[in-house]
Parts: sequence; structure tokens; C-alpha cells
Amino acid sequence: MAEYILQTENLYYQYPDGTPALNGISVKIEKGKKIALLGLNGAGKTTLFLHFNGLLKPAKGKVLYNGQPIDYKHKNLIDLRKKVGIVFQDPDSQLFAATVKQDISFGPINLDLSEEQVERRVQQALEAVSIVHLQDKPTHFLSYGQKKSVSIADVLAMQPEVIIFDEPTAWLDPSSTKNIMQTFQRINQAGTTIILSTHDVDLAYNWADYIIILKNGNILGEGLPENILADDGFLQEAGLIKPTILEIYSALQANELLKKADVPRNKQDLLKMINEIRI
Repeated sequence: MAEYILQTENLYYQYPDGTPALNGISVKIEKGKKIALLGLNGAGKTTLFLHFNGLLKPAKGKVLYNGQPIDYKHKNLIDLRKKVGIVFQDPDSQLFAATVKQDISFGPINLDLSEEQVERRVQQALEAVSIVHLQDKPTHFLSYGQKKSVSIADVLAMQPEVIIFDEPTAWLDPSSTKNIMQTFQRINQAGTTIILSTHDVDLAYNWADYIIILKNGNILGEGLPENILADDGFLQEAGLIKPTILEIYSALQANELLKKADVPRNKQDLLKMINEIRI
């Protein structure tokens, strides 16, 4: 039976100017999974994220963590944010200390941990994102991709159960994107639930265990990547395109070059299928 670490029930929210952002969203996030949220700008992805750790309070409905409704008292919110961390799209909004190590140390220090415990957490976070060599470097000298890595390490040092990434690969070059996604894979394999938003359907298809698609503050659809991203009509309604791997797989089947087989989830699986074609 699935265990859900985060849930929303009939969640409504509108911004102070009256702009509706979430319109009765009910969603379940399974513990230990990799979840991708897709949707155009303004779909409600970031607003939903801000509800997951209590940065926003719903106008109606509720958010549950480990089956219990969020308590919006200050102390309880602080405890929640130790368990549900958010890495925002712009790393400069999270980095503020003089050096990388000082920045990553800030959170654990405020947990009243011993000096040894803080050092252990910082080193583990540095190693997890492969930036040990940057620990003494001034944060303002870092590249954009390096700042992204430090912002991830900041949250990792708090040892949360869930990490939420808002457009984590925006403005990154292909090499940096690959490194970041490999980092997410390692974090997830260690037991952390990962949720991310992206506009990149190829990235979401290759990486996610489960995909949720938002449009205009509503859940338009959700499901396994190979199912939810295969329907051309649905994708058109969502303003998305079919992943490249699925496009090629569909074309091969349409031309009767492939018999019915498991749908490839990555480039390696697809290439293996192509190499086995006998004409």
C-alpha cells in the first residue's frame, strides 16, 4: 500500500490582488518517489510548492504532512521546514554568507547541533553535490551552476525528508543539467522524496516516477510518464509536446519497425530497441 508523505485536499488559494492561483487541487505525493510537475507559466506550480512547507496558507482546503494537517503555528512551521525543504529557481535568493562552507553551515548551526555534528552535515552535503573543492570559495565568485549546487547543499545539510526544486535546470548548460539531475538521483536513492517543476518534458519523462500536470490552477492530469505523456490530444490541451523518445518510438511502431514492446524510458533503452531491428 502506498505511503503518502505530502497531500493536499481541495486546495484553494488566491493572491492578495484577487488573482486565483489554485482551484481545488487535490494531490498525493508518494514517499520516496521522484515527482515532476509540468505546466506552463502561471499554472500554479510554485504556488503549490509554497503550500507544501507552509510558506503560504490556503484560503480553503488543507495540506497534510505524513497524514497530519499542517499546523500553522510558528514553532510547528519551523519543524515542518526542517523536513520539507525548497530550493528556489534563483540561487542568489538563497545564498548570503561570505563562503560556501559558511552558507551551508547556517542551517545546521541554527538547529543547535554540536560543532562536530554541523561539520559532519556540511561535509556530507558538500560530497553529495560534488563541491568539496568549493567549500572555501567566496559565494559571489561562483558560476551560476555552482550557485545552484550550493543552494542544493544548503537544503541537504538540514537532512529533510522531502526536497522541492523549482525549475532546477533553468539557465543551465547541458553538462550542468546532467550533473544536477545525477545529484537528484543520488539524493533520491538515499531515501529522500524529490519533487521538481520543469518545462522540459524530455527531462521529466526520463527522470520522474510520476508526473502531475497543472493548468490554470487545476490538476489537468497525472500518471506514469509513459502514459500521461503519450496522448497527443491531452498534450495539446496542456500546452506541452511529446517527449522525443516517445515521438521516435511511436514513429517506429507506426512504420511497423517495432513490435509491441515495453515503452523505452531513456535514450539507452530506445537505442537498444533500434539496434535490434531487423529489416
